[in-house]
Amino acid sequence: MSDGHTVAEHLVGYLAERGVRHIFGLCGHTNIAVLSALEHSPIEFVNVRHEQIASHAADGYARATGRAGVVLSHLSPGLTNAATGVANAALDCIPMVVIAGDVPTHYFGKHPHQEVNLHADGSQYEIYRPFVKRAWRVDDPNLLPEIMERAFTLAESGQPGPVLVDVPMDVFSAPIDPELFRRQLANTKELRRPALDEETAAEIVRALGEAERPVLYVGGGVTLARANDELRAFVDHMGIPVAHSLMGKGALPDDHPLVLGMTGFWGTALTNQACMEADVMMAIGARFKEADSSSWYRGYTFEIPPTRLIHIDIDPSEIGRNYPVEIGAVADARAALATLTRVARQIYPEGRSGDEMAGKIARTRQEFAEQNRPMATSSDWPMMPERILADTRAVLPRDAYLTTDVGWNKNGVGQQYPILEPGTFITPGGFATMGFGPSAAIGVKFARPDRTVVSLVGDGGFGQNPAFLATAVEHDLGLVWVVMNNNAFGTIAGLQKAHYDTTYGTTFPGQIGDSMPDYAAIAEAYGAVGMKVRAADEFRGALEKALEVNRPVVIDVPMRNNPTPTTGHWNILDIYSPEGGKGHVATD
Repeated sequence: MSDGHTVAEHLVGYLAERGVRHIFGLCGHTNIAVLSALEHSPIEFVNVRHEQIASHAADGYARATGRAGVVLSHLSPGLTNAATGVANAALDCIPMVVIAGDVPTHYFGKHPHQEVNLHADGSQYEIYRPFVKRAWRVDDPNLLPEIMERAFTLAESGQPGPVLVDVPMDVFSAPIDPELFRRQLANTKELRRPALDEETAAEIVRALGEAERPVLYVGGGVTLARANDELRAFVDHMGIPVAHSLMGKGALPDDHPLVLGMTGFWGTALTNQACMEADVMMAIGARFKEADSSSWYRGYTFEIPPTRLIHIDIDPSEIGRNYPVEIGAVADARAALATLTRVARQIYPEGRSGDEMAGKIARTRQEFAEQNRPMATSSDWPMMPERILADTRAVLPRDAYLTTDVGWNKNGVGQQYPILEPGTFITPGGFATMGFGPSAAIGVKFARPDRTVVSLVGDGGFGQNPAFLATAVEHDLGLVWVVMNNNAFGTIAGLQKAHYDTTYGTTFPGQIGDSMPDYAAIAEAYGAVGMKVRAADEFRGALEKALEVNRPVVIDVPMRNNPTPTTGHWNILDIYSPEGGKGHVATD
């Protein structure tokens, strides 16, 4: 029996009881019933000026907390505005629950304001079908409680990802029996995850232990499973070097003696070579995606076979997708690594020495540092990107969160910026979305207000949606955005220059350092602090000052449009220049 309160009011109460503390979103006439219920709840509604900001912020929040980020959206344009951020979360396996308003059920098919129904009535929710784990349309108010419970469970279990709950506005306003929501709170909020059986674990441990050149290949699934301590315990006991994908960066701190580095097109030479020479490789929580695998071309990153591949993943569809597998096991990364370590200590009580490879890694790191030193200390102007990364690493504390966008700020960080605390590298992997990093930083800061959060972003990415500054200023967030400003979509400009000898459509008018818009001035217009660096030796001091201010700060840093060094391959190089001989070079 109804207690006189609406679905919207009971929904907010349910979310609060479930532990939701922040919801990111933007108003519309279809969701104001929920907003009104939120006003006096313990949940903070983080108001944004564009729905894509909301979905990226919820993504960053989820990565920092390990729980689903929640987005509240309006129908049609609100839902499509948020779609890019939701798809980005989907391709990086980030849990998210999107609650969207819809037209009233009794108006389906009548072309009410903003309805999408060109092919089917009441079909707005199908817009998200290609990239969410499940999309529900709630046709009966009494079904919403169980749908919400299933939505969170699905988003956070198995291979995590976003889900959509589409709610017609008359459903939000309907009365409902509160027992329907209370009943859902009795459910467990975390499902037990599958582990390896002892026999399979022993088979894997022996294969690695008997190998001459074993390698572990770690993907983002390890950090998503919060399996970083378990990974370290296994690596320390078995002495096996660790290569990682872009999303796997930081799963083991980059200063660990057995971390080889990132694989693939932007990977390091040592890492790619070690992977090609491996006789046995165990991949865990990894997808072998294109950039990480040099477009799956032989002779650049992986040679599988003859390398014998063991693949562990929570999702069976990922196992054997791109390379043949000798042992495939469906398991949670954390549970699997715990079992592997326990079994390894039984089979190899004294462990296995990785000193020889650790020595080689240490020498290679030193050689790379010496080779990189002229760029990392250069006073050239505009700044060398290597200098920006080096100075940033020198200033930030070990446990600082770093969000990136795409271009040098992602590829360069993946290759040559040490991440020293697991889970602190927040980057758009599969979707490689420009505009992700600045908004994701907002979500990270709401999740971890006690930690330093800095966003490295290109000028192209920063310009995608600078309205995130309004939200940061309104909530007085101590965030810093470093705009690596090469006055171009630099990565694409480099490819175009190399293969077509032009930068038409990939660079912006003006010269680097004197380009427009003035991002520092934009920051000031929003009420944030804007800083314009005018010499390479000024940047480090500017970043130190920005952190001390503990307010939203934008640092505009003119940067040379140099290429990120590459040792792997990308198939488009062959497509653009079938005769070969051309690569990824800087523009003039």
